[in-house]
Amino acid sequence: MVSPLPDFLDEELRRPWYVRSCRAVKELYAAEREQWRRQSARISAHIAGAVYILFAFTDYILINDVFVPDLFARLTIGAIFIIGTELLFKVGVRSLSIELHCAAATVFAYLAWLVISDLSSYKTNMTYYATYGVVFMIGQNVFFNFRFWIAIVSSTTILLLSQADIFINRHISLEYVVAVGALYFSTYILTLYVNWSLNSERFLVFLNAARAEIRQKEAMERGAALLRLSTTDALTGLANRRAIDEELGAYWRDWQTQRISFAVVLVDVDYFKIYNDRYGHQEGDRCLEAVANAMATAGAENGYMVGRFGGEEFILVAPSPNREYVQHIAETIRRAVENLAIPHEQRPDSTSMVTVSVGAAFSQDVPGTRVERLITEADRALYDAKRTGRNCVRLFDQESTTRAETEENLADLLRTAEDRKLVSLVYQPLVNAISGEIVGAEALMRLTTPSGKPISPAVFIPLAERMGIVVKLGLWAIRTACQQLLATDAVPLVSVNVSPVQLKQTTFSAMVAKIMSDAGVSPHRLVIEITESLQIEGQPEILSSIRELRNLGVKIWLDDFGTGFAGLSCVREIEFDAVKVDHSFLHSTNTLKGAEMFKSIIDLVRSTGCAIVVEGVETEDQRRLCVEHEVDYLQGYYLGRPAPAESYEHPHAEPTDLRRARFG
Repeated sequence: MVSPLPDFLDEELRRPWYVRSCRAVKELYAAEREQWRRQSARISAHIAGAVYILFAFTDYILINDVFVPDLFARLTIGAIFIIGTELLFKVGVRSLSIELHCAAATVFAYLAWLVISDLSSYKTNMTYYATYGVVFMIGQNVFFNFRFWIAIVSSTTILLLSQADIFINRHISLEYVVAVGALYFSTYILTLYVNWSLNSERFLVFLNAARAEIRQKEAMERGAALLRLSTTDALTGLANRRAIDEELGAYWRDWQTQRISFAVVLVDVDYFKIYNDRYGHQEGDRCLEAVANAMATAGAENGYMVGRFGGEEFILVAPSPNREYVQHIAETIRRAVENLAIPHEQRPDSTSMVTVSVGAAFSQDVPGTRVERLITEADRALYDAKRTGRNCVRLFDQESTTRAETEENLADLLRTAEDRKLVSLVYQPLVNAISGEIVGAEALMRLTTPSGKPISPAVFIPLAERMGIVVKLGLWAIRTACQQLLATDAVPLVSVNVSPVQLKQTTFSAMVAKIMSDAGVSPHRLVIEITESLQIEGQPEILSSIRELRNLGVKIWLDDFGTGFAGLSCVREIEFDAVKVDHSFLHSTNTLKGAEMFKSIIDLVRSTGCAIVVEGVETEDQRRLCVEHEVDYLQGYYLGRPAPAESYEHPHAEPTDLRRARFG
């Protein structure tokens, strides 16, 4: 339930001075000011008591014939003033009682001074000295700064006593009565106004401070929620790639500086694609959640971090003193998933339940100065586990070269892929969320072996980036997309994924401009999708390339937002035309937590002013949900699968196999 206090404070700040304050706010103000009032009244009483006694010196000069009783009275009243206040403070009475004590003592001190001074034979001196009574009134209303009603009562009493004294004992002339009376009355009015003004100002300061504190707390809570959102996987609730990368960095620094060894463990769900095809994506998501929970429980019991690395792959990072402990961690995870006994009848092996393959690498076994090498070797070990039967654990072995040879073969293939026409593009449509019209297509690169066997982009693209071949392939993709779709006006625009390796090239924007010019295509019809934001932030050469592309008219989109590849700081640092929300957020909307997270990330993107694109739309319900959340554009298998350029043969027309994607 949301507290009504912020509303009360806002109403109080808008309240005219003559309208009564809210009781709840006044009580809060009184509670907040209580200790200050007690301490202030205590200090003021000590000072006022001392000053009252010191005024005996003035009495000695002006009315010395009554100095002895006057001095005795001042010492007695001053002592009572100070000691009484101190006793009240020590026993812990509330500030109201201390203020009443001080107000009463001030009135009594004034009365005692009047009575004793009237006994003096120096009547002429007293006609002047009587005006000093305003000092008591100033002390009441300004020095002590009592509550307004206490100030009114006490200062009114002093005013009446002073006027009575003037009429009874000092009725020298009408002029004197008017002059001294006017002095007292004007002091009374002005000091009461100052008292009211100071109290009102303090109350206003309290209101603004309290509202600012609440706003700051709300902002901190929103910031914490956004931080959790940016470091949490939407489907499983585990740490995402961003959080894992930060944890890996911390472990690696400790290893490099303090030689505190650790392990990286990669976990892959066996035959998960077959499971998805057999039971459906929703059941697949539930399977991933169950696997994630089992691993998270095992991780919590043993004190290590578990995160989702992407798709059906998970990662663990844990301090490890030796290889035997790494083996123990990996085996604990494998058994935790196996014990779930989730049925998987369509597996091609003899096992009929969901299992995982586990690959691990130990920091002491892996030479090098980059943490990426450790992940690569863990990935090699995972490959060995899957190659040798699955549902098993493999630790990286320095003697194993199988994976290295495979990568080398793939590297040779990539070097000649363009010349041998082994690389091609397919295009997945992008549709308007409301009308269902195709507004563009995303170019997706495909690679096959000479025998026609497809190679997953998740395999060859990271290797192409490490080799630098991605620069050449990226320009080929832009050129081909312009020639196949844009030059023929098959679609209004085409998006091409670009990696930071390409953006680091100082001539990249110039090469893009030349491609567009050669194809006779306007730059505003090309969209550059940027991923891997963790490598973008704070790199001036990349930011410079992005600015140059924008100056050309090329649109810049942020891809995979929310997965750890695209962080909040990246959105803040770079001006994007659109943001593509990762499909995992949409697929997790079948749970209450997932639905709330999906809405939050949509609202977050909308607040940046960027167009919103949601990937992974696979059902009508998901499409309708996106429309309800006022998403701008949609993409997914339900709206159209990736297809070759020939499917987009008519200008600005849909491919024939996509017509069902129209919405009524």
